[in-house]
Amino acid sequence: MKTREAHRDDYTISTDKSKLNILSIHQFLANETDWANGIPFDTLKISIENSLNFGLYHKDKQIGYARIISDFSTIAYLGDVYILDEYRGKGLSKWLINEIMEHPNLQGLRRWILLTNTAEWLYKKFGFTEVPHPEFYMEKHNPNVYKKIASV
Repeated sequence: MKTREAHRDDYTISTDKSKLNILSIHQFLANETDWANGIPFDTLKISIENSLNFGLYHKDKQIGYARIISDFSTIAYLGDVYILDEYRGKGLSKWLINEIMEHPNLQGLRRWILLTNTAEWLYKKFGFTEVPHPEFYMEKHNPNVYKKIASV
């Protein structure tokens, strides 16, 4: 897949995996989030290798991230979205989601999936809604999986 970049002032959004600061992503996700708290570094690294990644940078510093899991024809899952606290309130999250939604390999999909308990206002701007029939939704969820891996 062709690498894409977008620029705004001193900020860049890039899909180039080689630019990602995996240590920085790991520090944030493992320590600052509820959804990936304690994620092992190797688990994160594999997830990055198998995803379409969007790094957000201020000059050369990584300040945000999001990734897409997709078959690129019918469905996409948006996950691990974050912007460092000191860079919030500048419209960067809206720009990041816009760049994701406009990616040429993510057009014409039947379904987008997102799990969030924060920033619903942001995702609603891009057409995300609550699940219309939650009784159809099923999952197999293990919230302690990273704790088990860490204790081995």
